[in-house]
Amino acid sequence: MRTLVVIHSLKMGGMERVAVNLADAFAEEGHESHLLSCRNRPNDLKPSHDSVTLHHFDQAQALLKSVVGIPVFLLSRLLLGVVLPKSHFMWVGWLSGWLLKRKIKKMEHRYGRFDRIVFRGLGTFKYFWSLRDDRCVYVLENVIHYDRPLWQKKLEWKLVFDQRHLACVSSGVAESAHEAFTKGNIQPKSLRVITNPCPVEQIRELAEQDDPDIPAEPYIVNVARLVPQKGHALLLEAFAKAQLPQKLVIVGQGPLRQELEQHAEALGIADRVIFAGQRSNPYPWMKNAELFVLASEYEGLGIVLTEALACGTPIMSVDSRGGVRDVFRGKLELFLTEPTIDGLAEGLSSVVGRLPVTVKEEWLAPFQSQVVVAAFLATPEATTSS
Repeated sequence: MRTLVVIHSLKMGGMERVAVNLADAFAEEGHESHLLSCRNRPNDLKPSHDSVTLHHFDQAQALLKSVVGIPVFLLSRLLLGVVLPKSHFMWVGWLSGWLLKRKIKKMEHRYGRFDRIVFRGLGTFKYFWSLRDDRCVYVLENVIHYDRPLWQKKLEWKLVFDQRHLACVSSGVAESAHEAFTKGNIQPKSLRVITNPCPVEQIRELAEQDDPDIPAEPYIVNVARLVPQKGHALLLEAFAKAQLPQKLVIVGQGPLRQELEQHAEALGIADRVIFAGQRSNPYPWMKNAELFVLASEYEGLGIVLTEALACGTPIMSVDSRGGVRDVFRGKLELFLTEPTIDGLAEGLSSVVGRLPVTVKEEWLAPFQSQVVVAAFLATPEATTSS
């Protein structure tokens, strides 16, 4: 089949990595795979499979170059978006959707008709809400947030979710969607759970690369952007309380870095915490760690958990809202802790006391490329209720 994965950009991030992984997975399973980034910059990521065709569509530039794009953009930014905060996508999405549809038609004129088009993430497809096509599957990467008045959310949900084929990356995200759609009287054409693919062999190859900055002493690791959602303050406090023999390495960059470094200093653990910054290849850091730990407030799935398992590193996490339970199945459920300082501290001490833990291949089975690709290419079953 001929497939197209659409993502808002190829900057370094979890959702973006998963989009690239999915395009690679389609190619690996023998399909003609295309990947479309809707921004020209930044381009930190690229497909690893040689047969994936990479395309770029500058959404903002296309909008401003269109005949009515500039007045629509200015009206949205200067008036409508001010009257109704965070509504910019509502006003420009009808035109952007038409422009993207035209772009896809040009691609199809050259390569042939796409059998499946997959939009990864709400932040991608909400800006193209006017584009409707039964070949499209819209992937919800995270739980639905109620960050605006319910009447406004209902209007947004009507534009971006109603009468579309939706796929949630975890059962937790699906539960969130069912709850929201009941409140908003939204009826998708289909709603199912399709997890994220984990390119196990590729990760294992990358994990073998040398990185001279990796500490020689034993450590546990967290890989995440330094933003409130990822729970680094909780992790630091629990780590301080647990008084583990290992150091804590935090791989990632973000606006909270200085604040978190100061927090580690105040907790008296600055000499035991290493802020490694963003790494283009975080997998050697995962492979060489004794344990991977996640402390997020919520996760759509937590792709870094499966990546750590691919590196052969045991994992643990707080039991947060969203999809982490889809990773911690069976015996792995023992490695979930309460999302509190005491709960995480006790969990860290308990899990570290059991090390080493052998990672089993069966833990990664649901995230294999062939499983995920087959799910995306299957004909979705219509939903009968919200």
